[in-house]
Amino acid sequence: MNQHGWALITGASSGFGAAIAKRLSSSGWPVALVARREVKLAEVARQLPGPYQMFVGDVRDHDFLQTVVEALTSTEEGIDVLVNNAGLALGLEPAPKASLKDWDTMIDTNIKALVRLTRLVLPHLVSQRRGHIINIGSIAGNWPYPGGNVYGATKAFVKQFSNNLRADLHGTGVRVTNIEPGLAETEFSIVRFKGDRSKAKQVYAGCEPLTAEDIAETVHWAVTLPPHVNINSIEIMPTCQSFGPLPVAREDKNA
Repeated sequence: MNQHGWALITGASSGFGAAIAKRLSSSGWPVALVARREVKLAEVARQLPGPYQMFVGDVRDHDFLQTVVEALTSTEEGIDVLVNNAGLALGLEPAPKASLKDWDTMIDTNIKALVRLTRLVLPHLVSQRRGHIINIGSIAGNWPYPGGNVYGATKAFVKQFSNNLRADLHGTGVRVTNIEPGLAETEFSIVRFKGDRSKAKQVYAGCEPLTAEDIAETVHWAVTLPPHVNINSIEIMPTCQSFGPLPVAREDKNA
């Protein structure tokens, strides 16, 4: 039997998810990779030094999630770590001009899929009296910015959901951590700008953003701490990013 149970990672075909899978696999976790893009998921799997399973499907599909959880909890190893990484931002338009379809997609992926998968895994973790839920939030859940509207709101939900899980899981031995990255260069901006790589590249121009490997190292650190230590949340920014002023709209009374 492996030293660890399965580490179940959603959105594992690229970015944070792929990097987290590689980092945990290198430390002995068997990893279960979940994503929609089979070819890219297989590329990640080929780079893993340890055991893995691949599950190709959409996290918004509840029946698919149930199949994944049942397959893993029926193994001798069970599930030790759930990394709720699948999520996305779409568009940067102000709320009056934003796409309702984009809003629905973000809510369905960033909130509904996350809570459904968590609910499916929780009874297993509680019954074995160990486990760790890692939610990938964002500084957008803490700090508003123009165009962040629903994306930021979904990440604020993830933050509070993580806190409330900690309250509900008191005394069970199950840990919960919300990791809140700032500016990080992955496929995030390419997805946000719907494939416009030029626009996405401008987001990171002239600075050194976080990398997927930075976040993977943070996840690894949190899950390898002694079982009596729970990291509630970690907010991470690159050195080039900090805080802006609160804007004030002023009228020119002489105009």
